[in-house]
Amino acid sequence: MTQQNFDVVVIGGGPGGYVAAIRAAQLGMKVACVEKRKNLGGTCLNVGCIPSKALLEISHKFHDAGHQFEKLGIMFPLSRGSESTRQRDDGGSENLVSKPKIDVKKLLENKNEIIAGLTGGIAGLFKKNKVTAIEGAGKFLNKNEIEVTKTDGSKEKISAKNFIIATGSEVTKLPGVEIDEKIIVSSTGALELETVPQKMIVIGAGVIGLELGSVWGRFGAEIEVVEYLDKITPTMDAEVSRNFQRILEKQGFKFRLSTKVVSVSREKSGAKVEVESVADGKKEILSADVVLVAIGRRPNTENLGLENVGIKTNARGFIENNHLRTSVENIFVIGDVTTGAMLAHKAEDEGMAVAEIIAGQKGHVNYDVIPSVIYTHPEVACVGKTEEELKAAGISYKVGKFSMMANSRARATFDDQGFVKILADTKSDRILGAHIIARDAGNTIHEVVVAMEFGGSAEDIARTCHAHPTYNEAVKEAALAVDKRAIHS
Repeated sequence: MTQQNFDVVVIGGGPGGYVAAIRAAQLGMKVACVEKRKNLGGTCLNVGCIPSKALLEISHKFHDAGHQFEKLGIMFPLSRGSESTRQRDDGGSENLVSKPKIDVKKLLENKNEIIAGLTGGIAGLFKKNKVTAIEGAGKFLNKNEIEVTKTDGSKEKISAKNFIIATGSEVTKLPGVEIDEKIIVSSTGALELETVPQKMIVIGAGVIGLELGSVWGRFGAEIEVVEYLDKITPTMDAEVSRNFQRILEKQGFKFRLSTKVVSVSREKSGAKVEVESVADGKKEILSADVVLVAIGRRPNTENLGLENVGIKTNARGFIENNHLRTSVENIFVIGDVTTGAMLAHKAEDEGMAVAEIIAGQKGHVNYDVIPSVIYTHPEVACVGKTEEELKAAGISYKVGKFSMMANSRARATFDDQGFVKILADTKSDRILGAHIIARDAGNTIHEVVVAMEFGGSAEDIARTCHAHPTYNEAVKEAALAVDKRAIHS
């Protein structure tokens, strides 16, 4: 057992952990990052955000090729002589058009290539910034020392002045349901399916379930979503949630809301899901080729040796923090393993902040302006408060709304579903929240994020010149609509 000494040791190499390690090294500290996976990047890069976005992009292109191109005048005629035309009843002929097919093996190869490139890039950044990467699982022995168990079973002691817990989260399991990652899958298995299922049941109408449901739905699977609550994306603005559901239903999604999952059992072919109505207790059996369990994520706090340093978790398993510091002064915590939104970019901001705090600087995270995005098509993005939250808090507010159907760029690109909605304080006009359903909403939201970071008003955005034609013009129009002076609606 060897011993190494550092100024900072980060446990976990995900978005929060690797950013914290790099920033600490930039600030002149001797840093190590302990990661149990072979590759850096955590869940996000390996089996989460990045691979799912790759599949979402490919599935969107596939869907457009099969369903939209012909409407737009883009044809793929068959190439073999007589087979390329068909006689019509009126004696004329018409071209036969070939339909796209999906090569799932190639699909997964492309996804894995992206993962390899990005995780390898982080390893390169570690070398550039002189961060020591240590593969293995870390466990606290005391407040200044951890034991790292390597994949070969060997152990190594590492001591440090400061530790950052960045162990992230894992899939929340449904009691009594065994995930085999073949038929009954988590998000990890849903990213590795070898064939397109004829039918997929998604348990949970949150971000992960709807994104992965979109992927396999576009490839041809029938998607049925079972949700215990009475709305999809339950934490979102209610108007956004209702409109988003209608859009997904038009895309073929079926929703069973206010429905409890009683059991999931694997059959010889596929699986059966027993469900029960929350309203009247009526039970029903549903069948599918694949069942995706996507009811959320829980913090990774087990086997960390927290009991050895006196750190406790709350009722939900999270390590609570005071300005990112745990109950032990030299041990900090960031990302999914602590309280707050379970988002990679929240973890990254905390990673930057905690490194600066350890260095004696004023690290800070503004939790009121952390955006959230669902990468379906159209995308859904939000930042700040919902109408429901403002009403509950008794805050007087104004609403400005603008439909994407009135946006020139959206019409020109045949993507005019959705709207932009801005909520502003009645007296000060300060922006309190923004909610967007639109193509590229994940990028469009950021001008509102910046405005909110600087305490900006709806009028500030309304008086800012926006290039034409762009999707962001809809944000300007929504800001104008706060004072009932939108031009194009």
